[in-house]
Amino acid sequence: MMALCLKQVFNKDKTFRPRKKFEPGTQRFELYKKAQASLKSGLDLKAVVQLPPGESINDWIAVHVVDFFNRINLIYGTMSEYCTEKSCPIMSGGLKYEYRWQDDSKYKKPTKLPAPQYMCMLMDWIEMLINNEDIFPTRIGVPFPKQFQQVCTKILTRLFRVFVHVYIHHFDSIINMGAEAHVNTCYKHFYYFIREFSLIDHRELEPLKEMTERICH
Repeated sequence: MMALCLKQVFNKDKTFRPRKKFEPGTQRFELYKKAQASLKSGLDLKAVVQLPPGESINDWIAVHVVDFFNRINLIYGTMSEYCTEKSCPIMSGGLKYEYRWQDDSKYKKPTKLPAPQYMCMLMDWIEMLINNEDIFPTRIGVPFPKQFQQVCTKILTRLFRVFVHVYIHHFDSIINMGAEAHVNTCYKHFYYFIREFSLIDHRELEPLKEMTERICH
């Protein structure tokens, strides 16, 4: 059971298939391979997230936003059976933090939603953005829009809230699956990346501050 859960979370060809892949032969695919090779080499995660010499910062951010989306989507997908409208009637991080959903279509005002519904809306919203060629261009020579990093900040801020909810409300399930070390590594990679490029307001990081200080030295 434990091995199966781990495979589901971290084997990208199994149950929870990532929604976005990089096209082989593209510059971004090469950057993705470079980033993955650095991760697997056992390098310090703080060093892994640094922009390689001569590379575009927007390409580097784009590669990581898509990769973090895939990985966090897989993590939540694996333990989503424990996150129900009954167990999590609001999207929260403990008693102190509550997250409301807002978008430009169905929910134009911040709206309370059960955590599973919030997660579903979030993943669909991110998928729509990263597949939008006007925001995440994949064709050679097509520039990123001026608001690109602003959009990425919003995506990463909302993905951080998935970590908040999982760590505070469902970490027992992660431990029972034997996935604690893997989730922690994903979190540390994410945290070092957003800190390296100042992509999330420090106030958003408050819910996991104590844990972060403990595991992100």
